[in-house]
This record gives sequence, structure tokens and C-alpha cells, in this order.
Amino acid sequence: MSLSARALRLADRAFPRRPAHAHCDVPCGIYDPFDALQAADTVISMVTKLNDLTEGGMDGPADWNTFTRMVVVKEEHAEKAKHETLILWTDYFTPEHAAAHPELHEAVWAATKLGTFAKRNIDLDKANELKAAIQQVADIFWATKA
Repeated sequence: MSLSARALRLADRAFPRRPAHAHCDVPCGIYDPFDALQAADTVISMVTKLNDLTEGGMDGPADWNTFTRMVVVKEEHAEKAKHETLILWTDYFTPEHAAAHPELHEAVWAATKLGTFAKRNIDLDKANELKAAIQQVADIFWATKA
């Protein structure tokens, strides 16, 4: 085996390949805030259901199982809301969009921070704020598409 082949094999062992994930590797140019908004709606739904479930008191393993599953779904969708918002921010919006909509940076920042908060907490007011922040990003998105 040649020296370069051995070096490549060693590099492969030292730095194994990992899959990369992106909205689109082309890029396809297809962007839409719908997934972020739907994820925020799911967070609101799960927080509402969690509050309803715990108001009556948790009664046994079935309730705890349901509670746990709802928390997992809430956290997954809060992360998805953040992820989809960041795709728009990093892959779609341009410096020209940001200049034309100076509130864009703050809206994205608020949406992603609220997504983190939603993952860590069960707070309906903050879940609604998450949706509103993403809606603001979506409104700017659609204004730039016109």
C-alpha cells in the first residue's frame, strides 16, 4: 500500500465521515416558513395538553407515560421551529432583505431564543410568543417574495 493510501486510511480512522444535513444541497431555492409555523403550533398544542393533564393530577403510569411523550413532542417541535427559522435566516434571507426589513434580525433572534425556552419549559404564554415571532419572520419572508 502506498504512503498516500495509508495516510488517507489513517485520516479516515481519525476523522470518520458523518452525514451532513441541509434543507437542500443544490440549493433548490424552495423556502417556506410553513414548517416553522406548524412546529410552533405543535408546541402550543402540547403545552395546552400538558397543562390540562397535570391540572387534574397525575394518576398512575399511563398518565406519566402520556406526559413524557407530550414533553418529547414539545421539545422536538420547538427544536424544529428553531431549525426551520434558522434555515430561512441563513439560506434564504439576504443582506438586502435585512436592510429592507431592519426588524428581521430581532424577529429571528426572538424566535430562536423562544424556541429554546419552549424546549426547557411548559409555558403557554411563551409558546404563543414563539408562534408570534415566527409569524413575524414569515410575514417578512412573504414580503420579500412579492
